Order: sequence, then structure tokens, then C-alpha cells
Amino acid sequence: MTQTEEAVRSPQLEARYRLAEQLRKEGERIDELQRNEYLIFQHPGRFCFGMDAVLLSAFVRIKPGSRVLDLGTGTGILPILTEAKTKGEHFTGLEIQEESADMARRSVAVNGLSEKIDICVGDIKEAGRIFGAASFDAVTTNPPYMTAEHGLQNPDLPKAIARHEVLCTLEDVVREAAYVLKPGGTFFMVHRPFRLAEIIRTLSAHGLELKRMQLVHPYVDKEPNMVLLEASKGGRPRVTVEPPIIVFKEPGVYHEDITGIYGY
Repeated sequence: MTQTEEAVRSPQLEARYRLAEQLRKEGERIDELQRNEYLIFQHPGRFCFGMDAVLLSAFVRIKPGSRVLDLGTGTGILPILTEAKTKGEHFTGLEIQEESADMARRSVAVNGLSEKIDICVGDIKEAGRIFGAASFDAVTTNPPYMTAEHGLQNPDLPKAIARHEVLCTLEDVVREAAYVLKPGGTFFMVHRPFRLAEIIRTLSAHGLELKRMQLVHPYVDKEPNMVLLEASKGGRPRVTVEPPIIVFKEPGVYHEDITGIYGY
């Protein structure tokens, strides 16, 4: 950030930066989220959130008063953004890696959200035991996309856990989401299109009916590399396919679809 940009910070944002600097640990950076003047801690040596999390936060539809669980929350990006963008009542992030959960907790504190967002350390495979059946109105997740057979696994364990199904599988995520959702509750996920058939089968096997889908293309003439999904617990069969999102107009130039979501 330039000195000019720093000079136009609001008093609230300045106060948040001062607190963040006090709470920041070695190697971490402080990023602005361009929403409600919220900040987030990230560590470049670990897994940092990407566009997929931001797109999912724009895709979700959270009803007012809802209680929302984010499975595999990482540094808390989805609870923080969905709190900013929706009228949900309370948000919980479940994360198995203590270091990531610690960053998420500190980000929540810096943004003054400790009354609205809880960060819990735990295994996605144990979500049902941790929270109980039918305890949430909505579940969000940006899970590991790759199985052990898909590409080279990152030798850095925190990044491998975030990208590959090292500690949990698609089946684990969907099963636990279905268990903690109330009847009629909604499940939101971002994933890879090449696993779409498997995803739909898995959703159906656990009583989650696909209701809405949106594909994300890097360029208008390239095949999609992300898919945004909404499923309903006990819903009737009917799927709405929304217009695709295009990321780039040309190399280095975002499409209007993205600038609108990011608020540029």
C-alpha cells in the first residue's frame, strides 16, 4: 500500500491496523478484504486464500438469522466475508490446523467480530460429533480439490492438506455437512468441474439435492476450472444453472464479472 493510500484510511481502519500490528506474528502479512474495512492475517509460507473463496462468498445465499458452519475454514476467509455480505446471525469456522485457526481467531478479533464468529479446532470428519445433528441452517466449504491420484502433492504439509485430500475426502465433507444441516438447510461448495459427476452422486447419496450451479471460466473461450454449487437437504430435484463467470478479458485484465464481485 502506498503512502497516499495509507493517508486516506478511516479512523476505524487505522485502529484495526494498529491492533493487527500488535497481534501479527513473525512471517505473517495483513491483507485488506475490501469489505467493511475488514483485515485478515495470512502467512505466505502456508496456504493463502484465493479467488475461489471470494467467488463462493459472492455465490452463497444466507437467509437472515441463519447459523452458518464453514468446514475447513483455513484462516477464516469465508466466515469473515459471509458475515460482511449476508445477514446471517452467527458463523462458525472448523479448522484442523491450529496455526491457521490461530490466524483466523486473531483476524476475527481485529475486525471486532468475536460475538458473531467462532473458530473451532477440529477434524471435518468429526463435525457431526462436535456440533450435533441439525445444528446449522447453512454450511459452506472450500475443500481440498485433489485426490492422491490428481497431480503432484505439495511437499509442504499445510499446503498439501489444503489442496489434496490428505486428511479428509469429498465423501467426508458431504456426509458431515448433511448431518449438521437442519431439514431444508443449504450447502454451498466450490470445487473442480472434472469431479462434478462424483460430486452430484455424493450429494445425492447423503440426501442433498443440487439446486444451483455456476461455472467459472478463466477466459471466455477456455473450459471452466471452478464450479460453484448449492444443494438443499431434502430438496426436490430441480437445478438452476446460472450464467458463467469469466475471470479475464485478456491476460492481466479482469473481466467485469470479477471487478463487480471484488468491488474494483
